[in-house]
Amino acid sequence: MACVSVNAIKRPSMSQVVVDLKECLATEYARTKHSRVGEFENPNELMPDNSISRLTPSVRYQDDILDRFWYAYNDLDDWTQLNTSSTINSESESESDYQLPSVVMSTASTPKYPSDSLSIIFSLPDINAEYHSYLHFAEVESLQLNQSRLQYIFRNGDRTFGPFSPPYLSTETIYSTDAWSTGVNDVNISITRADNSTLPPILNAFEIYMVKHFVEAETNQEDVDAISYIKSTYNIKRNWQGDPCAPQVYVWQGVKCNYQEFESPRIISLDLSSSGLTGEIAASISNLTMIQSLDLSNNNLTGPIADFLSKLPNLTVLNLEKNNFTGSVPVGLIEKKNNGFLSLSLCDKAHLSPYVSCILKKKHSFVIPIVVSIAGIFILLLVVVAICWRGFKRKRQLGDVIDAKAIPQYGSLESTKRQFTYSKILKMTKNFEMVLGKGGFGTVYHGYMDHTQVAIKMLSVSSVQGFQQFHAEVNLLMRVHHKNLTSLVGYCNDKTKVGLVYEYMANGNLLNHLSDSRSSILTWEDRLRIATDAAQGLEYLHCGCKPPIMHRDVKSTNILLNENFQAKISDFGLSRNFPTNDGTSASSLLAGTPGYLDPE
Repeated sequence: MACVSVNAIKRPSMSQVVVDLKECLATEYARTKHSRVGEFENPNELMPDNSISRLTPSVRYQDDILDRFWYAYNDLDDWTQLNTSSTINSESESESDYQLPSVVMSTASTPKYPSDSLSIIFSLPDINAEYHSYLHFAEVESLQLNQSRLQYIFRNGDRTFGPFSPPYLSTETIYSTDAWSTGVNDVNISITRADNSTLPPILNAFEIYMVKHFVEAETNQEDVDAISYIKSTYNIKRNWQGDPCAPQVYVWQGVKCNYQEFESPRIISLDLSSSGLTGEIAASISNLTMIQSLDLSNNNLTGPIADFLSKLPNLTVLNLEKNNFTGSVPVGLIEKKNNGFLSLSLCDKAHLSPYVSCILKKKHSFVIPIVVSIAGIFILLLVVVAICWRGFKRKRQLGDVIDAKAIPQYGSLESTKRQFTYSKILKMTKNFEMVLGKGGFGTVYHGYMDHTQVAIKMLSVSSVQGFQQFHAEVNLLMRVHHKNLTSLVGYCNDKTKVGLVYEYMANGNLLNHLSDSRSSILTWEDRLRIATDAAQGLEYLHCGCKPPIMHRDVKSTNILLNENFQAKISDFGLSRNFPTNDGTSASSLLAGTPGYLDPE
């Protein structure tokens, strides 16, 4: 490696870290996509050889935009150094993907004695493995007319390249197009002076990579093509990179695969629910011929229900609820459902698909007699309903009246426009049918409000402190609005029944996605976006609100993620105002989660 000096490093600001990380991620993606390294045949992956990485790195990011670790290789007594203060141009005529840092290439090693060679000798971690080498050259001296530098490259005594002359203040990379192996423990790469050269050889930097062979087979190519087209059609923002099914620990989010020995994995399940999909059902889904379960629910898909879904031979579960399809359900799907070969979720809840005309019930000869038999009973019931309706309507209107003084000891709430009765909460949650989670405040339930999903947090009767937090959170969220703060849809303050109604966050809290037990892993891009969203939410509370607001309980469980993985800060029950110039001060008492120190 080139001998380089360590630049002084000062502690960066958080904003600078975010900017640097964005730039690094973008550049690394571009290099992976376009560089020579990416051209090697799958399933091989280049891994750095750690046998020479024994020193503290002298250069890395920011000097190297790709954040490679460059180590000084200057511990040989028979080597000396050449250097220049001029900038080395990393661009070449054919490729610029190596993006070598100028600070590395501005220094070159050369033998102390002109007749000697530069020899790099090191032990290989695996003598049976295959390797690729990259040698980087740049002339750092301005040669006179009577001077020349011609050199050869040898590996274990075999000439691999040359003669050649390194270009002045410009880089040239000599690399092995084919993987090589030695069969012995040590490898000797030497740069030798040509007979007609007046100057000894030089070397600025080098990289050695070991080929890593994946033991798992690649996903079936037809499935890869199909799901890649689905990704581009719907512009899906998930961890969908690389192979969909392999390695198994990095399988794509929402994808399940079938693994058979000596066979390529096949996609058998695809869950794209709550993914913000628009347009018609992608035709490429028809190419997932082994798929058994398909969930496209809770999106904004339009157009007709595709007939090809009924022709998928292995499909047994199909969920199309809560979309905006038009037309009728294909006959083939109805037949498969009636014959017990398909679990179809669409018209079981007709209000979720109001534009679809569907008849999914089996036709049997006894249907008409049954209908005729119950017709008389139905007419009789109509009479009873007509009598009871007026009384029911009056009772419902009375039930909607709110006791606005249910918690007088904490003051009055700022708005009554978004209050719900307890009876309305029961209807929204279907009598608290689905539990989303539990906490110190109480229990969170799933519900619907005018066909829109909501999360409803009901205060536990035993939670005394919860009444104060309820009051604080309602008043705060009624007056602050930001894309990175959870939206309060409304609240219930019906005598002893107290609750908050929030927008529904389909992907739960951040802690769940950071757990080792999850099969899906957040990409670095997702993590960066989530961190930026949370920071923007806090910045709004601190700088965009007058007076400023201190959350006092920021943690991963209080950062919620919607269907697009947009992060929003939640749980404002402990929030307080910052001290202001007029003498108003924030509470100095400790608050939040035991064992966790809030950054504020």
